[in-house]
Amino acid sequence: MVLVQREEQLDRLRGAFDACAEHQRGHVALVTGAVGSGKTSLLETFSEWAAAAGGRVLGAAGSRAERGLHLGVLGQLFHSARLDQPAATRIENLMRDAAFAVPLPEPGGDAADGAAAGDRVWAPLLHGLFTALLDLADAGPLVLAVDDVHHADPASLHCLLYVTRRLRHARIMVVLAEASTLRPPHPLFRAELLSQPYFSRINLPPLTVDGIARLVDADGGAAAARETAERCLSMTGGNPLLTRALIDERAPGGAGDERGADPTGGDPFDQAVLGCLYRHEPGVRRVAQALAVLNRPVPAELLGHVLDVVPESAAPAVRVLRTSGLMDSDQLRHPRILRSILTDMSPEERRGLHQRVAEVLHEHGAEPGAVAEHLVAAAWADAPWVVPVLSDAAAQALASGRPDVAAACLRLVARADVDERQRTAATAMLVNARWQVNPLAVNGHLTELVETARATGWSTGAALSTVPFLLWQGRAEEATEAVSGFSPDDDPGSAAGQAGRLRAMQLLVSLSHPDQLASVRETPSTWSRAATAPTSISPQLQAVTVLGTALLPNTDNDTVATAEQLLQRHHTDDGALGLLTAPLLALLWSGRCDRVVAWAEILLNRPAVRHAPVWRAVVRAVRAEAALRLGDLPGAEHHARAALEDIPAPAWGVAIAGPLATLIACATEAGRFAEADRWLAHPVPAGMFRTPLGVHYLAARGRHHLAMGRPHAATADLRRCGELMRGWGIDVAGLVPWRLELARVQLSVGNKTHATQLLQEQLRVAHGVDDRTRGRSLRLLATTAAPDHRRKLLGEAVNLLQGCGDRLELVRALGDTGQSLQRAGDSARARLLVRRAYQLAQDCGASVLAQRLIRRDTGGGLPAYPAGAEAHEPDDGLSEAERRVAALAAQGHTNRQISSKLFITVSTVEQHLTRVYRKLDVKRRTDLPARLVAYAEPLAEEPQGAAS
Repeated sequence: MVLVQREEQLDRLRGAFDACAEHQRGHVALVTGAVGSGKTSLLETFSEWAAAAGGRVLGAAGSRAERGLHLGVLGQLFHSARLDQPAATRIENLMRDAAFAVPLPEPGGDAADGAAAGDRVWAPLLHGLFTALLDLADAGPLVLAVDDVHHADPASLHCLLYVTRRLRHARIMVVLAEASTLRPPHPLFRAELLSQPYFSRINLPPLTVDGIARLVDADGGAAAARETAERCLSMTGGNPLLTRALIDERAPGGAGDERGADPTGGDPFDQAVLGCLYRHEPGVRRVAQALAVLNRPVPAELLGHVLDVVPESAAPAVRVLRTSGLMDSDQLRHPRILRSILTDMSPEERRGLHQRVAEVLHEHGAEPGAVAEHLVAAAWADAPWVVPVLSDAAAQALASGRPDVAAACLRLVARADVDERQRTAATAMLVNARWQVNPLAVNGHLTELVETARATGWSTGAALSTVPFLLWQGRAEEATEAVSGFSPDDDPGSAAGQAGRLRAMQLLVSLSHPDQLASVRETPSTWSRAATAPTSISPQLQAVTVLGTALLPNTDNDTVATAEQLLQRHHTDDGALGLLTAPLLALLWSGRCDRVVAWAEILLNRPAVRHAPVWRAVVRAVRAEAALRLGDLPGAEHHARAALEDIPAPAWGVAIAGPLATLIACATEAGRFAEADRWLAHPVPAGMFRTPLGVHYLAARGRHHLAMGRPHAATADLRRCGELMRGWGIDVAGLVPWRLELARVQLSVGNKTHATQLLQEQLRVAHGVDDRTRGRSLRLLATTAAPDHRRKLLGEAVNLLQGCGDRLELVRALGDTGQSLQRAGDSARARLLVRRAYQLAQDCGASVLAQRLIRRDTGGGLPAYPAGAEAHEPDDGLSEAERRVAALAAQGHTNRQISSKLFITVSTVEQHLTRVYRKLDVKRRTDLPARLVAYAEPLAEEPQGAAS
């Protein structure tokens, strides 16, 4: 066996052996180390070397199971000596006689009164033993190697002490190995042993990173071996047994082979951990189990309280666990060790220990969350103090974005003996918690809450808490009943706080289902000021109010700024993810898709988002629609599909309209009409069409009908959009520009007059037209205008669409502009525009639109210059370098920014711009965009800071 970092210890043993052989002088060596530190391997390696060097080795090993076996270790030693028959018979007779002798005192202690008769039996044995050993040492040095001497029987230890006292002139070397224990099992034996003149102690320290690296067979060389060694050291503390087990998991064919260089899986390590524990005393194992259940650093006082022992009694076990590498500081070293220990315990043992830990932590004043964790694990709620602790812990868990933890606490509360008011409050919190994980799981509890609230006249805060979940399921009438029947004065809680909640819920009902509580929505003076109110106003009310200002815009509210402030203020609050979906939607419906993308990425990267699948899905759905409006079809489809994977489709309730509408639109734009039909065939709740999201769905279905050549069906859907939005008084283009979409249908059937009328109406909608809608409307108007006016409208449309970042609509505007230039005889610029549009369409994943550009390119620009091919210099005479500089200047970059982006000097930028101005006959930078539309990169491709 290869020994690592044990060379020094082995050399000391060899030196003692050589001295024994040369100077006719015996020696006693005590090898000490933690369980698994390599004592046995060291003894075996030394024994093999001593035998090869001319010595004779007698070996034995103590065992906890054989402590009561009289002279058991001594018998092993002589059995390994392979004595001749007369000598073996003599030793056997001596040992048999000693078996009937008076019991010996503690090895190294004084004889008890009345032991003289026993001494007469022991004296021949001890003398005969030593004589036999001297005879064996005649031919060469004799080595007596006893492993785990701390488990040896007292009689054998008495004999070994007799031998060690007589080693001064004998060629006998005694090598003993012992592990760290709670307390020395034979203190008098150790005391006398340590007093011998030819005694040495040899300690086995933990392995270091360099030592572990020598054991690692890393394909990546020394650096990879050292990196793996550092990870191993962090998990094992340098314990050789644990380290070798961990390395074995990485070996080809081992349990950890599939995990590559990451030593985190498989059975060998788990078995090694348990091997270490079971080789210690039961008290050590009990402390390790308590530490595994606690799973936190704890002082000795608390640990002793858990185990019902005085703190001083737990300290030795902690020391032993540290020397074994299982502990680091005041807790178990690694989750793998913890998991191995817990898995070894029976369910009853774990529950009992969790209950004891919960009781102790509560007595010590621990946080409710820490106590509740163990109450849940123990499934115990019998004490009177348990329910308040679980309720507080659930509230804290919800506030920190852990609905799963809150639900576990509240399920346990439901099993406790509580009054009706406590049960209702706990059920309301449970609905909130479980809904964030899976809305389908709350149906029974939600119905129970509604029935209880109705029976009590909707007089409690728990009744008001049902509103969002009822709306999600499309139960708008019940939600209206809840907000209409609730009075803040009926609840003994804070009247001001309940009033704010009531206003928020009333507005939420009115906005999510506009056919309900229209009077709330129609009197914005009662709620719109809350959006910009001080932070003392309920964040919930502020969030819903921001959503209201987006759907009902006016000159008094800056929805985008307010939404950004709300997101900035609360985006680090782990429990506020649901709250922040409202300002996200407000940004989307206000035309700031770029900011939606930026904020959605921030929110989705928050650690808490993985614990709330519903809110994660909602954020992804909003992110998907924003990507669609920016022309990013692959990104939109990815996020919409991910949203439907986070929670099953039936769990979406009426909100299923959001991701489905995005996926229908993506498939339609990409020309995958059969896929769009499959999404349209997905069952949806009837109540969906009573919501603003249902209007999204209708518009997406109308676009698909138009793409499939069904203008009448498209018209029906889009007219229904208009009827609903006007009927609700929510006629905002950021939701659905239904007039624009209907104008597209009219243009497809050749009704330019009606289309023009609809587009002009769209542009005249007060406070409801964002840049994207305006750009799209101008592009469509250009198709009905005279040639001279058409180019002006298209130029303005291009600038607007480029500014808002919608690359897909920019493709259409560029294609129309190219076609217009082609008809005017400017084929060179037309070709450039069409090429640029084609490349953008390919980037957006809109292959159908790209092919349409090819068919419209009568000038042959695309076949001659396919995407990625080198183009001839256009008629404007600009070189490629000049075009790059001009494109960035047209976007508003300074000369220094251009030099940094293109890795050229500022002087070179100035020279290029001078030539650009001359060739294009422009006087200033502001004239460049109109001349360089074909070269300017869309805003969405710039860094996020520029987009904001």
